[in-house]
Amino acid sequence: MSTVEPEHHDPNQLMRRTTTYKPRWTPSHWFIGRPLSTADAPHQTIGKAIGLAVFASDALSSTAYASQEILIILAAAGTAAFGLVFPISLAIVFLMAVVTVSYEQTIHAYPDGGGAYIVARDNLGEVPALMAAAALLTDYILTVSVSVAAGVAQITSAYPGLFHYRVHISIVFVMFVMLMNLRGVKESGKAFAVPTYFFVVMMFTTVGVGFGRYFLGSLGMVVNPPEMEPLHELAAITPFLILHAFSSGTAALTGIEAISNGITAFKEPRSKNAGITLIWMALILGSLFLSISFLAREIGAIPSESVTVISQLAETVFNGRGIPYLMVIGATTVILIMAANTAFADFPRLSALAAKDGFLPRQLTYRGSRLVFSRGIVALALIASLLIVIFQASVTRLIPLYAIGVFLSFTLSQGGMSLRWWKIGHIKEGEETVERGSTLRYEQGWQYKMLINGFGAVCTFVVLIVFSVTKFSGGAWVVLILTPSLMAIFWMIHQHYLKVAKSLSLDHYTEPAPHVTRHRVIMPVSGVHQGTLEGLRYARLLSHDVTAVFVAIDPAETEK
Repeated sequence: MSTVEPEHHDPNQLMRRTTTYKPRWTPSHWFIGRPLSTADAPHQTIGKAIGLAVFASDALSSTAYASQEILIILAAAGTAAFGLVFPISLAIVFLMAVVTVSYEQTIHAYPDGGGAYIVARDNLGEVPALMAAAALLTDYILTVSVSVAAGVAQITSAYPGLFHYRVHISIVFVMFVMLMNLRGVKESGKAFAVPTYFFVVMMFTTVGVGFGRYFLGSLGMVVNPPEMEPLHELAAITPFLILHAFSSGTAALTGIEAISNGITAFKEPRSKNAGITLIWMALILGSLFLSISFLAREIGAIPSESVTVISQLAETVFNGRGIPYLMVIGATTVILIMAANTAFADFPRLSALAAKDGFLPRQLTYRGSRLVFSRGIVALALIASLLIVIFQASVTRLIPLYAIGVFLSFTLSQGGMSLRWWKIGHIKEGEETVERGSTLRYEQGWQYKMLINGFGAVCTFVVLIVFSVTKFSGGAWVVLILTPSLMAIFWMIHQHYLKVAKSLSLDHYTEPAPHVTRHRVIMPVSGVHQGTLEGLRYARLLSHDVTAVFVAIDPAETEK
């Protein structure tokens, strides 16, 4: 049953149609749930607590390996260099604070979603916007591949017999996260909230007990530490080595931009809720990262692929591999896999924005039956699974490709915001300038805000250069080639849509001369019966020139 409102409507007004029809149950409903009405969209938004679980899992999971990545680089100079892990972590947390403040400003400036793509598009132009889109889409794909592969690596290290099935297990996990996201942001957020908060509780418990034992003088050192890989000669502690370690540790910043890309998923007031969630995430991330780095230095943790720093820390803090240790390892494994959820939340939104602007296929803008961008979700799962198969779920082979896109997007976003503040500072009070993504009005203190964004852009650009140089031979060259290649593809798609729009434009349209056209109707028939007569009656309504066609197979039957 359907109704049209209002009953007596102005023919120039838009008619609103509502319906009480509910689709029949199908097997797909068991996997992703029953279809939702578009009117239910406002009820599918999430609050701050669920938003933290949905958008922060990627960033929080980086605490599981960021400190270890710093130690791996410092190991080239011997164990004496491990004392630098905490000062380097402090510098990274300072950069994290700058980036967080920058994105908090972006969230309020762009309440409808202000990721690097939109900021670059509105302030820097089309080419930087495409660069940001290519970098972020690539990074989201790698986030799924790396996080799932890292989580499965934890499982296979505990159960070596599953090592040969790591690719299959990884793909199963990717498909599971895909299905949960196809059910909608609200449902996937509720499902992933428990493991995310379980990880946060277990990590704070670990560092809390660790600091307690440290101040009581009973913390001790790592028992049976793993052996370091033998080096032919120790490297000197040089500024380049420190920068290299710094760039590796900045993996802790991956995922900070996720909330600014997903503002529309939050309940009203969206900007306020998203901004508070971003601050929560930064505080949790920064405190855990610093605590793990400090305690890793104090217990003499050794970077190793077989026994992670988190494993060494938990074993030392809890005096062995008992239940608390297993809970920490289990929580770490789950959060690494759940980190893929952040990419599944943001990749479809970003691809839909790019598609809306004509740089990706328009189909990516369509919402599925559960009011999510289902085509983007499925595309992400398929591409990430393909990468897992190609690289055989090897974190070591995937990690060099990771994080470059994030820092490129950081630089473009903060550079764009700096230019935006400059434009705001040159608007007269009481006036406003309407731009595509926001409205600019004069604001007090614009110089201070421009300085923050500008400083952040410089810092992230330096990290991008260092990361590109130090990781180039390890596989970063793939991303440096892939990004401009994707930009070229975006541009070709855009040119196609421009060509189609031009061919359909009414700008130079002229009404064709009227002419009478007579149509001949061909009507296939299988015999003479009521259906044939009804078809013939309709055919004569279309034309007076009707020809019935019967295909003869059996001559005797045809004569009848």
